[in-house]
Amino acid sequence: MLRGVPRPVLAAGAAVGALLLGAPPAYPDDVRSGQRQVIETLELQKAWQVTKGAGATVAVLDSGVDPGHRDLTGSVRTGKDFTAGANPPGVPPRRLHGTYMASLIAGHGHGPAGKRGIIGVAPEADVLSVRVILEDEEPGFREFNTAERFEDVVARGIRYAVDEGVDVINLSISKELATAKERAAVRYAISKGVVLVAAAGNEGDRKLMRDYAPYSYPAAFPGVVAVGATDRRLRRAAFSNWNPSVQVAAPGVDIMGAGPGDEYWVGRGTSQATALVSGVVALIKARHPRMSPPLVAQALTAGALDRPPGGYDTSTGFGVVSAARALSAADRLAGHTAVATGAAVQDPGRPLAGGRTGPVKVVVRDDRRVAVSAAIATAAGAGALASLGVIFTLVRRVRRAHSPHDA
Repeated sequence: MLRGVPRPVLAAGAAVGALLLGAPPAYPDDVRSGQRQVIETLELQKAWQVTKGAGATVAVLDSGVDPGHRDLTGSVRTGKDFTAGANPPGVPPRRLHGTYMASLIAGHGHGPAGKRGIIGVAPEADVLSVRVILEDEEPGFREFNTAERFEDVVARGIRYAVDEGVDVINLSISKELATAKERAAVRYAISKGVVLVAAAGNEGDRKLMRDYAPYSYPAAFPGVVAVGATDRRLRRAAFSNWNPSVQVAAPGVDIMGAGPGDEYWVGRGTSQATALVSGVVALIKARHPRMSPPLVAQALTAGALDRPPGGYDTSTGFGVVSAARALSAADRLAGHTAVATGAAVQDPGRPLAGGRTGPVKVVVRDDRRVAVSAAIATAAGAGALASLGVIFTLVRRVRRAHSPHDA
C-alpha cells in the first residue's frame, strides 16, 4: 500500500486537503462495510428517513469528476474547466481527487437496491463538476502553478457555480493567501443563498504557529463553513488545522471513496471531512431550499455531537456534524430569517467605499446612565488634577531640600 503526500495546487500556494492511500480496487461489498463508521457517526440512517438530498445540487470545485463511475452515473453534470490550456493538447484530466470528493457527497452505490459501492451523504443530490485544480501528476501542473492567467480560477469557479444555480459549493482545497477577487466571489455566493463549505487545511501537525495552525483560504473567509477533521475517536486528527476559523468537524481518517474508472480509495484529510459536511448541507437545502447560509451554518452547529468543553474550541469548532440532528435543527430554524434587507445593505460584490458610513442614529438614549457616566468621568478628572497638584508640591519640596542656598 502506497502512502500519498499532500497535493499542492494553485499558483497562490494552495493545497488539496487530502492524503490518499492508494490500494488495489476493493470489492464493492467491502467498500460499504468500510463506510460503516462514517454512516453511524453522521447518523445518516436516521437522516435518510427525512431526505436523501433530492433536488439539491452541489458544485464540486476540484480536479474534475468522473461522471461514468458506477456509483455516480446519472448524478454528475460536467461544467466549465477553468484549467483549460495548462495541460498539453490531448491530455485528459485525471479527476482523482474530484471524483473522490463527489462520491462522498452524492455517491448512490450500484447493484441491487444500490447496496454495493460508495453511498454518499446525500445520495439523491446532483453534482456540478467545476475543474479549478490539477492533480500534481498531470503534465500541466507546473504551468498551472506559475501562469498568471490561472491565478483567480477559484473566484471564477465560485461565480460560475452560483450562476449555474447550485445550492452548495464544496471546496476541498486550501491555500495560504487570500485574494480580493476570492473574497468578493464568496460574498457574491452568500448573497445568492449559496452555502460554501471549505477545508480548514492539513498543516496542523507542522506546528508553524505557537497556539494555532495556519489559516487557510477560502475556509477562513467570513461566511464560509470551515471544516476540521477528526480521527476514529472523534478527536482532532493530528494533521487538521486548528484556529478560530474552524466551525465544525467531521470524520477525516480512513475514509473510503470512489476513484476514476470504478476504483475505490482510502484516504485521510480535511478534504474528506469537508465533502461529508457538504453532503449534510445538501440534505438541509433539499428540505429547506430557501434557507439562508447563516441559518444553515447555525443548524450544523446546533446539531453537532461531541461538543468540546465550553461549547467551542479551535480544534473541532462546535463539534462533530450529525446529519440527523442538523436536519432537526433546520426544521426549528425554518421559520426564521438571517438576511438583511433594505437600501442601506452593502452590495456583497463590491468592497466598502473607503470605509465611510453615515451618521449613527441613536435609537434609545438612557439619560440616567449618561448622567452617571458623566459624574464618574468628572470625579475621575478631578481626582487626576488633585493627584497632579500633590505631585507638583512634592517635587518643589524635593528641589528646595537639595537647593545650594540651603546647604
